[in-house]
Amino acid sequence: MKRSVALGHCVCDPKQPCPCPTFRTEEICECAGERLPSKSRPVRLTEMVRGTGCSAKIGKTDLLAALSGLPDIDDARVVVGRSAGDDAGVIMLSDREATVMTVDVLAPPVDDPFTFGQIAAANSLSDIYAMGATPQCALSVVGFPAHSQPIAIMREIFRGGFEKMKEAGICVLGGHSTDDDEIKFGFAVLGTAKPGGFLTNAGAQVGDVAVLTKPLGTGIVSFAAQCGQDQDGGIAEITRSMTQLNQLAGARMQAHGAHAATDITGFGLLPHVFEIARSSQVEIEIDFASIPLFSSVMDLAARDVLPGAVERNRESLADDRLDLAALGPAEQAILFGPETSGGLVVFLPETGAGPFLAELRCGGFAPAAVIGRATGRCAEGRIRVTRAGARSAVPSAKPSFQPAAKGSLCCCKPGGDDST
Repeated sequence: MKRSVALGHCVCDPKQPCPCPTFRTEEICECAGERLPSKSRPVRLTEMVRGTGCSAKIGKTDLLAALSGLPDIDDARVVVGRSAGDDAGVIMLSDREATVMTVDVLAPPVDDPFTFGQIAAANSLSDIYAMGATPQCALSVVGFPAHSQPIAIMREIFRGGFEKMKEAGICVLGGHSTDDDEIKFGFAVLGTAKPGGFLTNAGAQVGDVAVLTKPLGTGIVSFAAQCGQDQDGGIAEITRSMTQLNQLAGARMQAHGAHAATDITGFGLLPHVFEIARSSQVEIEIDFASIPLFSSVMDLAARDVLPGAVERNRESLADDRLDLAALGPAEQAILFGPETSGGLVVFLPETGAGPFLAELRCGGFAPAAVIGRATGRCAEGRIRVTRAGARSAVPSAKPSFQPAAKGSLCCCKPGGDDST
C-alpha cells in the first residue's frame, strides 16, 4: 500500500485513488491479497456481464472490418485457414494426420458457475465435432474479477468445465487466466483427423438435405432470463441442451455420407448456414416450419424480448443473398438469434438422413429434424426461407435432452440403424 500512497493511485488499478473506497469503508486492501467477506446472497453471473453466452461475440461485420486487408500467413501446410470462415483451422503437421484447432470463449448464459463451466466446455468442443474430427486435448481460458468476487466461484466454473471435458474423454493440459471486470470462460481445443477425413463448410452438394440436431433459441431465452422476462422457466429447458455434447453427431455424420457441417453459435442460424451456401456455391432452402424451437422462443420474439446480437447478425448478410419474404419480423429474428452451444447443421444425402436422425434421437437428441436442402447451384451462395412444413414441437420434458448411457454414443446397434 505504501507504493500506492506514494503514487497517489492504486498500483493494481491506476484509475482508482489510494486509499481506495474499499479500504476507506472496509479497511481491506485487495492489492495486498485481502478479500471482502463473501456476499450473503448468491452471485448471479448474468448480472455481471453485458451480454450472455455467445451473444457477447463481436458482430461479424465489425470483425470482418478489423481483419480486412490483413495478410494470411503463407504456409503450404495450412489446409483450412482464416479466410475459409470455417469452424476450425486445419494444418498438416505430418503426412499421417491432420491437426484441427479452435478456441471459443463466452460470457455466462446462466447464473450457476458449475453449469456455466459445463456449457463453455460443450460449446468449445462443438467446432471440432462440426469438422468431423476427434478432440484430443484442451487449454482453458478464463477472465474473472478476482479483485472483487470470491475465488470459489471461479473454482466452480473450472470444475464444471473440467468435468464436461472428462465426459468427452478430453484432457485439459493447463490454461491462461486474466483478472477481468467481466467473466469469460472457454477452451482452446486441439483435435485430429485422417488426411481428407474431415468436413469443411465447402462440401455441400445439390440435393443434400440439412439436419439440425438441437432446437433454436438459447440466446433469446438466456437474454429473457437476464432481464427478468423468462416467465415460462425456459432457462431450465435450454440449459439441458447447452450442456449436451455434440459428440454423437460429430462421430456419426460421415458414416451417413455427410458432405458439410457447421455448429450454430453466436452468429445465428442463417449466417452460419450462409457460410456453407457461399463456400459450397449452392442455394439453400430452409423450411421455417420444420425448425425445432424451444417452447418459449416464439412468444419472446413476438414480444420483442430480443438481444442486440439479433440486429448485429442481421447486418452481416446482404439482402440480395436472402429471401425472407415468407416470414414475419419475429420469425426472422429467431433465425438471426445468437445461439450458445447450439446444435450442428449437417448436409448429407437424403438417403442418409433417416438413419442419421434415428441415431440422433436414440442418443438423446429427440428434437433433431430435417430443416432444408441444397436446391441448386449459386456462385455467391443464397438462402431462401419458406414455411411449407408443420411446426416441429419440442417437448420441454427432461427426457428429451438426456444423453445415452455412459460409455456409449448411442443406444442403437453398432453402426446405427443403417447396419440392420
